[in-house]
Amino acid sequence: MLTFTRRSLTMLPALVPFLSPALAREMELNPAALTYKLPDQIKWSPISPAGAQNAVLAGDPKKEGLYVVMNKWLAGNHFSHPHFHPHDRFITVLKGTWWVGTGTKFDPDGTVPMPAGTFVTHYGRQVHFDGAKDEDAVLLIVGEGPGTATPAEVK
Repeated sequence: MLTFTRRSLTMLPALVPFLSPALAREMELNPAALTYKLPDQIKWSPISPAGAQNAVLAGDPKKEGLYVVMNKWLAGNHFSHPHFHPHDRFITVLKGTWWVGTGTKFDPDGTVPMPAGTFVTHYGRQVHFDGAKDEDAVLLIVGEGPGTATPAEVK
């Protein structure tokens, strides 16, 4: 039987650095059960002319079927122009403030702020535009592919 005294328990924090690598090896996850990517392992696309980056997490937004992507709008008044998608898209704001507008007239000053934690549904074939103003906005987008964007701006 193993017993601990108060003195031996006070030594426990000093042992943690030596135990952690061994515990980590024992705690490896079964890749048949799940896979994951840490933030530094997520591959972001180059910055688009509109000031956004994308990272495909699951599926392929260019093909039929479910897809999951992250979209990062960079600070500095970067916006898409009015457009629509063929299917509904379900969006959660993960970080920053995302600015959203509707209609065929491009008007960044008329957009509405969506702070981190907000959930938005972009309905298929409905015109919208969106982006970031003073800070980056990171979004998680779930949709049914193909996730094409059709321009709809009226000038």
